[in-house]
Amino acid sequence: MLASCRLRVLLSLIFLSAVFAAARVGSAATIEYLDGTRLECKVLSKDEMNVTVEVTSGGMTVKRTIPLAKVHKVTINDKTYVINERSAAASAKTASDVPAASKPRRTKAEVEAVINELGRKPPDWFEATPLNYPKTLDLSWPEGPPPGGWNNQKNVGQYIWDIINANPNKWREGVKLMHHLLTMHKDDPEKRERIMEALGRMYHNLHQDHARAAFWWRQAGVEKTQSPPGIMVHLAECYWRLGNKQMAVDHLRKIKSVPYDAIKLWADMGEHQQAMAIVEQAIKSPNGQDHFTYLYAADACRVAGKYKDAIGHYQKVLAIPNPDKDKGQIARCQERAQASLEAIKLFELSDVKKAADGTYRADSIGYEAPIHVEVAVHAGRIESVRVVQHKEKQFYSALTDTPAKIITKQGVKGIDATSSATITSEAIINATAKALASGAK
Repeated sequence: MLASCRLRVLLSLIFLSAVFAAARVGSAATIEYLDGTRLECKVLSKDEMNVTVEVTSGGMTVKRTIPLAKVHKVTINDKTYVINERSAAASAKTASDVPAASKPRRTKAEVEAVINELGRKPPDWFEATPLNYPKTLDLSWPEGPPPGGWNNQKNVGQYIWDIINANPNKWREGVKLMHHLLTMHKDDPEKRERIMEALGRMYHNLHQDHARAAFWWRQAGVEKTQSPPGIMVHLAECYWRLGNKQMAVDHLRKIKSVPYDAIKLWADMGEHQQAMAIVEQAIKSPNGQDHFTYLYAADACRVAGKYKDAIGHYQKVLAIPNPDKDKGQIARCQERAQASLEAIKLFELSDVKKAADGTYRADSIGYEAPIHVEVAVHAGRIESVRVVQHKEKQFYSALTDTPAKIITKQGVKGIDATSSATITSEAIINATAKALASGAK
């Protein structure tokens, strides 16, 4: 059976290689995902399972690696190639009607084959990427906070947080550095485990390479240790994104201490009832943080189109007292809840068909500061959504993914946030709603 699935994968790879052979470096392309999202980009390179593209948004040029398993079709040089067929139900719908839970289908054996085959070899861009890091960086990467306070030129973890994550042009260098550290510490199992966890995060958060993320997290023993729970949820997401929802469900049900991220994943997979069950469980927990629970519940309801329920949950966030304990977290959650509440109330006015032709700007609170967007409308359609100003650091792919989803759906309803960058995504959605509402006729 495994040999059969590998043969199917091999045949599909031959076809995909022929398709992308039509794309020279720098070729303009339109990629349409299986969920209907479209992305205008330039093709940089491709390997057997991914295509690397360049996307410009918010005055920034970002390189992204897109798994071909997520692609429905690609248009290059005015020719359109279908990479993966949609289900019959999905094909009968418009792109904006395709549910968030609609994903490419793979058997468990096929998912395992993809993870093992891709995980054991680096991406095609790896060899050409320089090993570039500050010479002051302590590559021994000792456990625990370093003495002397925050220093992103010495501590590896802080360098990743401040320099790698915040600069898309360094995302590949981050992967290169982690592989270098794996070689350096080949005789230190504990340190290698920490490095592999970090490598999995980079592949997941930065490159959206779910096969390699799953491989390295599994190499780190995440499935066995169930620590940290957040990575367990993202590993489940990898299985779902790779095409097997049941693998994701089975994995989620193994998690003993369910983190808030699980609410979002259940909701994104279309399992709203299960997401709400986790909310109820968290509210009853004596150690729960209700501000986070209600916020995630509201976000899940919003994605499902249950706006009345979403408003109720956002209002519960606002009603939470602001004691000294967790004061900063509660205040931040309440800012997010208020912004989302205001955006939902503008959803009807944000109907693009009600907006006059023109370019509109608005902002909404992000993680670091307000995020400003510019929305262009012409003939009752959203032509572009651009992030024109922001101070976010851990935005990952939200700056390009979220505008692309809004353009594809031609509105802000039912947009799921980018994993690990939900605050940034929400701010873009909320600001777009305000911008469109300001142009209502």
